[in-house]
Amino acid sequence: MRQSHIASIGAPLDLGQNRRGVDMGPSAMRVANLNQRVASLGYQVEDLGNLPVEQREASPEGPAHARYLHQIAETCRRLGVAVDKAATQGKVPVVLGGDHSLAIGTMAGISRCYRKRKKQVGLIWIDAHADMNTPDSSPSGNIHGMPLACCVGIGPKELTNLFGYSPKVAPRNVALVGVREIDQLEAPHVRNSGVRAFTMRHIDERGLRAVMEEAIEIASNGTAGFHLSLDMDYVDPREAPGVGTPVRGGSTYREAHLAM
Repeated sequence: MRQSHIASIGAPLDLGQNRRGVDMGPSAMRVANLNQRVASLGYQVEDLGNLPVEQREASPEGPAHARYLHQIAETCRRLGVAVDKAATQGKVPVVLGGDHSLAIGTMAGISRCYRKRKKQVGLIWIDAHADMNTPDSSPSGNIHGMPLACCVGIGPKELTNLFGYSPKVAPRNVALVGVREIDQLEAPHVRNSGVRAFTMRHIDERGLRAVMEEAIEIASNGTAGFHLSLDMDYVDPREAPGVGTPVRGGSTYREAHLAM
């Protein structure tokens, strides 16, 4: 990829959770002059606009254990196609969300791009939550709690098998950073998957720089590179309250910059 060329893609998806407003994220970041700020750092920025997303009011909720499954799967497929196209053209896709279920599509797209070159990619997932529930373990049925599981091949085939293969990333090349809230039935998925999890306690004891260096090593081991997915609830809600599921005890604004 030409690191100088950024392709910005809006994914205003809010079907993965119950709290309204995250669909306004891409617009809010554009209003805050994201593109101009990135361009001022010397990058060429191409804004590809927003992907079409089904609206909650016009969509059937579907099964209670995986709400809006088919609509989310279709949005993730569209997003995967857009990410694959941008990366194939040598651009760096930057996806603006939206709830975290959209990361299923982002990871599928970047994985598909490198799979065509017979290469694999890693994944660094920075999040307050493990996002490794399945429809059988989720207490809410909200898919924003399932995307990392889907990326490593655990979950509904509509999401795990996008573009006809699974998993999108080998668990041994996945680093989960900043986790501080894991559901009881979700914990075995994290322990048994092969994903390496770094909790906030790891960060407190070892320091964020050391944790991020190890995360990069895990995601880069035998891969062509890695995808980074940052959920804003990684940051403490005192500084980033506008998220679907805030959890106390997160990073500071400065630590989030250091991680990136």
